[in-house]
Amino acid sequence: MTGASGGCQCGAVRYHIEGPLGHAGICHCRMCQKAFGSFGAALVSAPVEHFTWTRGRPSEFRSSPIVARGFCAACGTPLYMRDDGDPNIELAIGTLDDPNAAPPQTQVGVESKLAWFDGMPHLPKQTTNENNPLAAEGRYPTRQHPDHDTEHWP
Repeated sequence: MTGASGGCQCGAVRYHIEGPLGHAGICHCRMCQKAFGSFGAALVSAPVEHFTWTRGRPSEFRSSPIVARGFCAACGTPLYMRDDGDPNIELAIGTLDDPNAAPPQTQVGVESKLAWFDGMPHLPKQTTNENNPLAAEGRYPTRQHPDHDTEHWP
């Protein structure tokens, strides 16, 4: 397959985009902050006509009368947002098997940007193992789906 694939953390929902990804950006609006439980949402567009669910289907929440937000009902991973009638779906960049393929190019909703966001690059940095001795000891076996398509789930 060409294009890009991705899915939720547990693997119950997977998708594929045939062809190139579209515009990538970060949305700081309050709805995206709530929907992602984070500073906002890193999203990349893909034409719906080239988008396919390859395993399972997400649940949806209507965050406004014209916007649907999809998520995995099994693990809670936020997957997308889509305005009614938009020819594109806006996928959560972190759900791509290769999130580095979609570097954000813009920021929108900056009126709601958290005051500390711009200081993040200056925070001290550690690997997971440096920060968490239990992880370094291998005491966190993963139940996360691998970053590629599999024939069977789980």
